[in-house]
Amino acid sequence: MNLVIVESPAKAKTIEKYLGKDYKVLASFGHVRDLPSKNGSVDPDNSFAMSWSVDTRAKKRIKDIENALTKADKLILATDPDREGEAISWHLLEVLGKKKAFKDKPVERVVFNAITKKSVTEAIANPRKLDQELVDAYLARRALDYLVGFTLSPVLWRKLPGARSAGRVQSVALRLICERETEIEKFESQEYWSITSDVTSNGSSAFSARLVSLDGDKLTKFSLGNEEIAMKAKAAVEAANLSIVSVQAKPVTRNPQPPFMTSTLQQEASRKLGFSATQTMRTAQQLYEGVDIGGETTGLITYMRTDGISMIGEAISDCRAAIASNYGDTYLPGQHRVYKSKAKNAQEAHEAIRPTSFARTPDSLKLSGDMKKLYELIWKRAMASQMASAKLERTTVEIGDKANSVGLRATGQVVRFDGFLKLYEETKPKTAEKDEADGNMLPPVSEGKSVDVKKADAEQHFTQPPPRYSEASLVKAMEELGIGRPSTYASILKVLQDRGYVELDKRRFTPADKGRLLTAFLENFFGKYVQYNYTADLEERLDKVSAGDLDYLTLLQNFWNEFSASVDETKDLRVTHVLDALNDALKPIVFPEKEDGTDPRKCTNCDDGRLSLKLGKFGAFVGCSNYPDCKFTRPFGDGENAEAAAEDKILGQHPETEKDIVLKTGRFGPYVEMETEKKPKRTSLPKTWDYHAMDLEKGLRLINLPRKIGQHPEDGNQIITALGRFGPYIKHNTTYVSLKDPEEMFTIGMNDAVARIADKIANPGRGRRGGTVLKDLGKHPEDKKPIQVMDGRYGPYVKYEKVNATIPKGTDPKDVTVEMALEYIAAKIAKGPAKKKTTRKKPAAKKKTAPKKKTAAKKKPKAEA
Repeated sequence: MNLVIVESPAKAKTIEKYLGKDYKVLASFGHVRDLPSKNGSVDPDNSFAMSWSVDTRAKKRIKDIENALTKADKLILATDPDREGEAISWHLLEVLGKKKAFKDKPVERVVFNAITKKSVTEAIANPRKLDQELVDAYLARRALDYLVGFTLSPVLWRKLPGARSAGRVQSVALRLICERETEIEKFESQEYWSITSDVTSNGSSAFSARLVSLDGDKLTKFSLGNEEIAMKAKAAVEAANLSIVSVQAKPVTRNPQPPFMTSTLQQEASRKLGFSATQTMRTAQQLYEGVDIGGETTGLITYMRTDGISMIGEAISDCRAAIASNYGDTYLPGQHRVYKSKAKNAQEAHEAIRPTSFARTPDSLKLSGDMKKLYELIWKRAMASQMASAKLERTTVEIGDKANSVGLRATGQVVRFDGFLKLYEETKPKTAEKDEADGNMLPPVSEGKSVDVKKADAEQHFTQPPPRYSEASLVKAMEELGIGRPSTYASILKVLQDRGYVELDKRRFTPADKGRLLTAFLENFFGKYVQYNYTADLEERLDKVSAGDLDYLTLLQNFWNEFSASVDETKDLRVTHVLDALNDALKPIVFPEKEDGTDPRKCTNCDDGRLSLKLGKFGAFVGCSNYPDCKFTRPFGDGENAEAAAEDKILGQHPETEKDIVLKTGRFGPYVEMETEKKPKRTSLPKTWDYHAMDLEKGLRLINLPRKIGQHPEDGNQIITALGRFGPYIKHNTTYVSLKDPEEMFTIGMNDAVARIADKIANPGRGRRGGTVLKDLGKHPEDKKPIQVMDGRYGPYVKYEKVNATIPKGTDPKDVTVEMALEYIAAKIAKGPAKKKTTRKKPAAKKKTAPKKKTAAKKKPKAEA
């Protein structure tokens, strides 16, 4: 029997069916060990020795593999065909080797790019040795990420409270987002005008022409800079005696795009399907692992983590056959197409992402949801890549007068042969300028014929700031700069969001305050390590390690020598120095220039105070230098509203209490406040609410929170809506349901609320700890603490405070009442806490030793010992 190790259990079942009874296939469930999250896991003083720790959950899997290996004749490592897959195989070899599990049994490494019977059996027939260069590249990357994270993060905690961590690549991606936001804030819109006319010639149908020259001069974008100039130009067009100067038709060829690699798949899935990078990769993984086809699980696409855009010859032949069969020979070019990547640092180590069989059309498969959408996208793109070019004809008509004082131009384009466009057309980014000829058809016109202007329009425009990055455009920017690798893009974007450095709003990234602070700090004190060229150069050196052209220990030593020196330089850095640097770096955001020319850093609450960034437990805010005498504060990044925030605004009076509802701004942002007998009642403004649009109606809605919806029909306990630190929510007993729109706090009804609570209880999500809530029993009669029926790992139980009481076997959890639960709880308390099992070690046998000889030598001082 031969033992085969793959990564996922789904893949294990499929491959075991392919290989038959002589093979046993087990899954490692990904990595079996990693560097512990503590200091000392990488030791630069000991040739960068790494202390690995086996994951608790992986110990059982390793034991299963070890047991199976005792009965096996050979071990075959069949993890994924990339650097991470090679590393998983290496880790397994290391762990099993230390356990002496091999006993001279042969070990083979096999790789396959698709989970099909043919691909797997061919790989088994052609084994190779472990690729040590790929393993070295993995070790280098893992050590670099660890050294940056565990060396830089403590510096951030001491010098920049509120910052959680910094990463080798994520910090550079964050810099991209922050720089784009700064570009948007500094952008000054510029006015410009355009003149378009509806014209006819010699009885033709009307077509549109654009003014391109005036008084013999070619117009630029800003030539018509205001309404006065634009109206004069419009009048000149209407008064001109125009004719057709020239008609020029040119053939245009459009070639298809190459098949997808990881980054282009993420970009196009975002633009066409609205998928996030994580959603795209998760769905692609499912397609790669396959579906049941005719009783056999078959992978539908090739491996999805790749920067290659070529297809193997067999796949190209399959693709061309499918094109001829489905669309005819006219859509098949004479020669197959060959693609080479233009991306910086592309390794092209793997094939492009393509269907494992082009005969499996999207309609022939019983797919649904995300899998259907993504497979269709991949199939069409790969098919189109080998189809004939599209043939178009672009016509340009020049119109003018004899005096050459007015010149108009009309452009049009017609598709003569659609070619690959019959199947697929790449979505252009929203930032791309639209081709005026696209989709326009011009009527037949002749040179020299007169032109009549039916209507002329002058249209005002304003230049727009660059758009914020979407997931697609950020991945593209990182790819072009050579930052990161295909397998890391999705995780980089997720980490930035999870750590609160960026927010994704309407599918666009906005840097959070702490993200901008972190970027400014790193640019000022660790500028080299967030430079785009430096990060790309480091990626190139890591690629050299993969290729065997550079020793990974040499790379690590060179990096560490410079990096550790940079960290040492910050040891004597005081927080005041950090704040001075941040005040200067973030001045346009935090202290923008005032229209009256006064000092933007002068405190508006006292006479001689000076405003500065302050660092608190929850991040940065702006405060006065005269604290605690002057307690003026405002949020970080609210420089534009600084003057408005300096003064409290009375919105009106509460109709019942006749107390003032006051709009204020504090270090955590704007809020409304109303005095009460005990202490002021305060409610923060939702993030989406505009400070300047606040009125009495909105103030009353906030100050009256929490809002009671009514009593739950099952237990009679109150359901409320409220606004918390993480946004609006519904609450019933201990169940919280987040609301996307703050307006729902004031509008949601009983039926909708009960349905959402039930859905949350049934689907608690990943973030919920412990078991799943099956039933809320209400409150304990003595202390009013909640009692719940839970479904745990070892079966159903009753939860009350820290007491978990098992429900007796044979009792349906749904039938448990409060009285029954109280009995279980009382029995559990009476029984007392479970005793921890302890294993007594047998005392070691005492060894007989010769008596020590007494010496008169004096003890050495501790310093010499």
